[in-house]
Amino acid sequence: MSQEDCLNPARPAPPGTAQVITIRPPLASADRPRHVALIGTFAPRPCGIATFTTDIYEQLGRFHPEIRFDVYALENRADRAVDERVTQVIHADRREDYVRAAQRINTSGVEAVWLQHEYGIFGGNEGAYVLDFVDRLAPPLVLTLHTVIGQPSPLQRSILEHLIERASRIMVMSEHGRRLLIDMYGAPAEIIEVVAHGAPDRPFGRTEQFKQALGFAGKNVLMTFGLLGPGKGLEKAIEALPAIVAAQPDTVYRIVGATHPNLVALEGERYREGLQELAARIGVAEHIAWDNRFLETDELLDQIEACDIYLTPYLNLQQSTSGTLSYAVALGKAVVATPYIHARELLGDGTGKLIERKSSTAIAESVNQLLGDPAALTRMQRRAYAKGRTTIWPRFADATAALLRRAVAPAPQHVPLFATPPLEAVLAMSDGTGMLQHSIGIVPDRRHGYCLDDNARALMLMNVAERVPDAERARWQGVYASFIQHAWNPDHRRFRNFMAFDRSWCEELGSEDSNGRALWALGQTVECAADPDLRQWALRWFDIAHCSFEETAWPRSLALAMLGACALLRAQPDHAGARALVTRGAEVLGWLLAEARRPDWAWFEAVLGYDNPRLCQALIEAGEAMDRGDWTAEGLETLEWIAAQQVSVSGHFRPIGSETFHKPHTSLPFDQQPLEAQAAVEAAASAWRATGEARWFEHARTAYAWYFGANDRGAVLVDLATGRCRDGITPRGVNENCGAESILAFQLAHYSMLALARAQAGDSTGDGLEQAQRHVPQPAAHS
Repeated sequence: MSQEDCLNPARPAPPGTAQVITIRPPLASADRPRHVALIGTFAPRPCGIATFTTDIYEQLGRFHPEIRFDVYALENRADRAVDERVTQVIHADRREDYVRAAQRINTSGVEAVWLQHEYGIFGGNEGAYVLDFVDRLAPPLVLTLHTVIGQPSPLQRSILEHLIERASRIMVMSEHGRRLLIDMYGAPAEIIEVVAHGAPDRPFGRTEQFKQALGFAGKNVLMTFGLLGPGKGLEKAIEALPAIVAAQPDTVYRIVGATHPNLVALEGERYREGLQELAARIGVAEHIAWDNRFLETDELLDQIEACDIYLTPYLNLQQSTSGTLSYAVALGKAVVATPYIHARELLGDGTGKLIERKSSTAIAESVNQLLGDPAALTRMQRRAYAKGRTTIWPRFADATAALLRRAVAPAPQHVPLFATPPLEAVLAMSDGTGMLQHSIGIVPDRRHGYCLDDNARALMLMNVAERVPDAERARWQGVYASFIQHAWNPDHRRFRNFMAFDRSWCEELGSEDSNGRALWALGQTVECAADPDLRQWALRWFDIAHCSFEETAWPRSLALAMLGACALLRAQPDHAGARALVTRGAEVLGWLLAEARRPDWAWFEAVLGYDNPRLCQALIEAGEAMDRGDWTAEGLETLEWIAAQQVSVSGHFRPIGSETFHKPHTSLPFDQQPLEAQAAVEAAASAWRATGEARWFEHARTAYAWYFGANDRGAVLVDLATGRCRDGITPRGVNENCGAESILAFQLAHYSMLALARAQAGDSTGDGLEQAQRHVPQPAAHS
């Protein structure tokens, strides 16, 4: 039996042609349409973040119409009207709403998720419900942090650190916030961008026009806007009024905005009434105009235009964003503010006046200086207007559109589907003992030693790898086979798994799955090794080891052992031990499927784990080996189900993420591991051999393309110059390590894909494929 036999399925294949990934190149960034999920509070909810999120929708829709938003609006009231632009409401205190929203986003085809974060708008303690939501998202996450706390509670810190770990890009609106993220929270500097809060673009100098429209002609108008609460510092502004009106009797202070709804829920309007009592007690009630409403943006801008001086005497100096401060500056208003973060950065160069916190005297002095010197007031207003030109909505829209473009996964490159990787990476991880498990970057990490799993895979690769000199193949087959042989513990009649770098065993018994994989390697060696002596060695060890599976009930361990037995049966159809193992394994898997399945869950367990398609593959191959159509049918049915779970709405492969493990009836997208793509390729190949249906070839090709960037992050994991493969995809991108499991998964997936393509094309030699590849450019090495 030759390697060609292993690389060409036995079933005759219909004629075909060589296959190459042909993904169209992306349009230019400025022209390519974008589809983004926008998460935050939204109009008509009366809060600053709702105004900001609505502004994003409207202003990017105006200046960047190529970006289409699906709005997922956070809501804390069930009776509020829903804006017609909202795709789905997420009720903040309903955990199931976050799950449904994430599922909808993942199946909607959006290219990125843009989430507005403030602790108070999400449900759970300190808004912790947001964590389960982001963990379920497959598209890249763009995070806008409206608050970065310098002295967070432990829970606040852990929430923000978790969000940072999931984010592809982070937007803050102050340099202070950026520094805090880097220095305190450990966020990577390269993913953080400072984009100033957007603001309107209106003509300068229309104050008198708007004063007259509002009935304040001839008055000096001061103004504060926002949801009223103790943190606004309004008491100090009111206490400053006696000194202000003594110098400027025609002054009116406009306090615009509804009382914060959370405060109203606790105490009604007691806070506002207390402010009114204070004004009456100190004799300035007639100089205050109250407007107890949360204004829509256009009306708010009209009212800001009618003021001479905008006051923000906030007590919380950690406030990093104030939308109305940005509006006031862009409209050319003189601003008097306490030195909270946003005010320091926006006003610190003389654009406005910064004053001492909790000081009514400082407020009065600053206001009187400006009102008493009209020329100075005008100069400050002009400086503000000039500063505001950098934050107007067209500039904001350009900056945030560019941010989204940087977050979106790039389109995969043109890659020849069957370019053969060299074994350089495999051999660089190997020594005279075997193949080392892990690496740091591309350098082998000796601290973790070796494992049976990887050396079993390495032997399987050496059995099928092409263009390897006979002496070199024999040398490495001997190394990996020797590791398997030495791993056998005769006292327990089981294989060990982990070996330290000093060649001492770390355990007496290896995992069930490592034992199953070792048996698979032995069966595959009987089928595929060119050396008859090596085949005989593998058969002898298969006969020794297979009896240990007589009582095993672990589904993956059984499936892996069954695949080894099926491989052996293709070489020796009458092997009694292999037939018994296949029969028992198929019966166990069938029983598990019958027990666990439900209408929406055609699976063997209530949880999804790693290497899921192996269970289906084992049943398909068992059915073919034993001529049991019922087993084949069950394998195909479950493979169809798991394949549907692992393909995104955009058509790329999205493997079950490792965070899914141990979570019943759940599928999470990260972290994504190379062995999942390998398992999908090889299970689809088995399904194609059983049915000849083209859809299984297409599924294998989809899974294989995952290695080359057809994935949720557009990340190329492989380097065809060396044969390396990175260790997977995280929410932020590639895990840069190149461990044995990942390298071997890619290499074995390649040869399985090659064998399938040759069979599909009716090309037993591969000459047709190789000729087709000459006309396809080779991909650049992974960097």
